[in-house]
Amino acid sequence: MEKNELIERMEAHGIKPTANRILVAEALLHQERPRTLAELEMDLETVDRSNIFRSLNMFREHHFIHVIEDGCEGARYELCLSSHEDRDEDVHVHFHCERCHRTFCLEHTPIPPVDLPEGFISETANYMIKGICPECNR
Repeated sequence: MEKNELIERMEAHGIKPTANRILVAEALLHQERPRTLAELEMDLETVDRSNIFRSLNMFREHHFIHVIEDGCEGARYELCLSSHEDRDEDVHVHFHCERCHRTFCLEHTPIPPVDLPEGFISETANYMIKGICPECNR
């Protein structure tokens, strides 16, 4: 994705594309896996932690990122491919390797439907599978 397209996507999600927000979004865009706040800090040495955190919160409120709880290192963040500001249509499975502690997106593995009891409304889902990744399994 080009920078202009990233900025257009931010605007479509109702996010004003400030310099810091663009840097944070680009850092997430160019990663193979979801990143922790600490990893983003290392990637973005010129942006302080509080600005990164505020950008992530803004992105989350506007469905521009996924927040993934892997149960080990806290939250991880990845860009959401949803095209809507008000709902998250880019829902997919994640896999956390218990040996190398990396978290992978399994974008083509759909989340199985869950039949919720009456009165419950699903907004998003976080489906995490834990085990051993192919690289660690060798």
